[in-house]
Amino acid sequence: MTAYAIAHLQPEGPPNEEVLEYIERIQSTMDPHGGRFLVHNTPVEVMEGGWAGAVVVLEFPTIEAARTWFASPAYQELAPLRTRDVVLVDGVARDYDAAATAAAIRAEALRSG
Repeated sequence: MTAYAIAHLQPEGPPNEEVLEYIERIQSTMDPHGGRFLVHNTPVEVMEGGWAGAVVVLEFPTIEAARTWFASPAYQELAPLRTRDVVLVDGVARDYDAAATAAAIRAEALRSG
């Protein structure tokens, strides 16, 4: 199942040399793990709550590929140049049904409670 790495970039002004080096080199760390950019340093449209900064979303074929990329020596060498808030998350199947998930949660709550 597809997985994602999501980074919240805080506003810091124009990119410095370290950030530019990070951007220049990151793709080569992702390639061996099947990673690709879906969103890169894109401002967000805040619909609820607060959010300062931009977002980056990377796609990987599996959560294990995302974990392996993040832990790789190639990425860890770059991480100090830019990494801030990063999470890895599994996607859902194409046929995911939120209503079925809610029903399963309700059923489990009834069994447990």
